Amino acid sequence: MEITVVDVPERERFEARTQDGTLAGVLTYQLTGPIIAYTHTGVEPEFEHHGVGSALARAVMDDARSKGRTVVPICPFLSGWLDEHHDYDAMLARSHRRVK
Repeated sequence: MEITVVDVPERERFEARTQDGTLAGVLTYQLTGPIIAYTHTGVEPEFEHHGVGSALARAVMDDARSKGRTVVPICPFLSGWLDEHHDYDAMLARSHRRVK
């Protein structure tokens, strides 16, 4: 499944859409200067377990990196995803690592 992720700043969220434009998921954020807090990831039920959440996570982190932002991962999904993707560690502002 091909997913496209775009920033929709007027709604403070990134949207993941299928090739036909169907909304598959969102990742919301709050931006304050150079700090971005990712607050919630939601994937539509019919798109769960198809990589939509991971596509959103990678897109938002790559976007933050390209803009030199510090990331506060409030969203539990994103925080867990980041536990497995250490190439983003230098961008993170969080008090501890999650313990599995």
